[in-house]
Amino acid sequence: MPALSTSDIEIRLLIEAIYLRYNYDFRDYSAASQARRILHAVTQMECATVSELQSRVLHDADAFARLLQFLTIPTSEMFRDPAYFLALREQVVPFLKTYPSLKIWIAGCSTGEEVVSMAILLHEEGLLERCIVYATDINPQSLERARKGVYPLDRMDDYALSYQQAGGRARLSDYYTAAYGAALFDRSLFERISFSDHSLATDSVFSETHLVCCRNVLIYFNRGLQERALGLFHESLCHRGFLGLGSKESVDFSGHANLFEPLARSERIYRKSSPEKAQ
Repeated sequence: MPALSTSDIEIRLLIEAIYLRYNYDFRDYSAASQARRILHAVTQMECATVSELQSRVLHDADAFARLLQFLTIPTSEMFRDPAYFLALREQVVPFLKTYPSLKIWIAGCSTGEEVVSMAILLHEEGLLERCIVYATDINPQSLERARKGVYPLDRMDDYALSYQQAGGRARLSDYYTAAYGAALFDRSLFERISFSDHSLATDSVFSETHLVCCRNVLIYFNRGLQERALGLFHESLCHRGFLGLGSKESVDFSGHANLFEPLARSERIYRKSSPEKAQ
């Protein structure tokens, strides 16, 4: 085993300190991307070393809250990968319409752009009023931004194009009010959404769901944590429920591959296998 650099040792100690002090578990996140984010935080937070950053985080909860913004990458887009949302609309929604009530889990919801996208899709398909959408993340600041539903107005043209490519049935501008350089989305979209803190690294399943969406989150986990998350999704899904992943994510080659079958493989949408096929 090659010797660790001083920086590598400092990063491991910082991650362990965060877990012990704040109970946020980043120990099984991808080491390479984690190191880049921490070293960037060192610069942005004007620390000389990772050890100095660790000292600040241990003694100052506000410093940890700021570091969390670097560790969790709170970025998202509305209708990102439009083909994914079009596949949901055309291939998953017909099944969802057969249920009298629905529960949907959006794991790692970040600042809420995907949650709003899902709410609009469900509204247009006549499903939102019989849904409960659980939107979860480990970053409190991201969750607060998601609850507000306010996004930069200068992103709306790009989002509107993605919305149309995703099979949108109106205009995206029908769903928000523009003022002071921001777009405030209609509060009626949020009435069926429950925002809450949840960690895929440490928490367990909290409800049976019909659809789980966890997109562009697993790519930041190491193999062990990816397996844990996929296990949680399988446990959460009802019989023959659906799972949506990001464009660079897959259940293929995982220990849970036999528990899911592809519904729209290129769009990374899977369906929970029937018990006899999962054997």
